[in-house]
Amino acid sequence: MERRAMKVEERMNPSIINGFALPLKAEHKQFLVRVLIPLHTAKSLSIFHAQIIRGLLKYWPKTCTQKEVMFLGEIEEILDVIEPSQFIRVQEPLFKQIAACISSPHFQVAERALYFWNNEYILSLIEENCQVILPLVFATLYRVSKEHWNQTIVSLIYNVLKTFMEMNSKLFDDLTASYKVEKQKELKRERERVELWRGLEEHQERRMQMLTEAARNQRNLQERGERGDP
Repeated sequence: MERRAMKVEERMNPSIINGFALPLKAEHKQFLVRVLIPLHTAKSLSIFHAQIIRGLLKYWPKTCTQKEVMFLGEIEEILDVIEPSQFIRVQEPLFKQIAACISSPHFQVAERALYFWNNEYILSLIEENCQVILPLVFATLYRVSKEHWNQTIVSLIYNVLKTFMEMNSKLFDDLTASYKVEKQKELKRERERVELWRGLEEHQERRMQMLTEAARNQRNLQERGERGDP
C-alpha cells in the first residue's frame, strides 16, 4: 500500500509543482514541508531511487547551467545510496545524459559530470556494468578530449579514460579501433561532400559562362541585323 501511494505521488508531484504560481502561496510551502519532504523518510524509499532518477532525467534543464549542475549534484547523492539492482534499471538513460553533460560547452557542467568518477561507490557501480556504460560514453570522452577548450576538463577526461582502460582493456581497445574507423568514414564522407559541392559550383560557373556567351552572341546577331550586315 505504501509503495503504491508513493508511486502515485511520484507521478503527480511534477504536475502539481509545475502548476504553482509565483510568488508561492502559504499552502504550497505547507505541501512541501508536510507532504513532499516526509515522503523521503519512508522506509521503502530506496526502491524508488530509479524512478526518482528517471523523473530528474525527464525534466532535465536544457538552457540553465546552474540548474544542470544542481541536477547532477542531486543525481550523485542518489547514486551514492542506490542499490545495484536499481542502478541497472537507469544506467543507460542516465549515462547518455551524463555523456551529453560532458560534451557541454559550459565547463562547470562538464566538470560536475566528470566528478562522478571520483566517487568510489559510483565507480564500483560503473566497473560492475562497464560493458554497458563504456560504449555509451566512450565516443563523447574521446572526442571532447581532443576538442574541449578547457584544460581542466581535458585532464579529467584523460583520468576517466585511463580508469576505463584499467577496468576493461579489451573493450577499451575495441571501442578505440571502432571509433577511429568511424572517424575515417566521417572524414571520407566530408571530403566527398566538399568535392561534390565544389563540382556543383564549377558546373554552375560553366553554365553561367555558357549563358553569358550565348547572350553575347545573340546581341551581336541582333546588332548585325539592325546594321544590315551580311
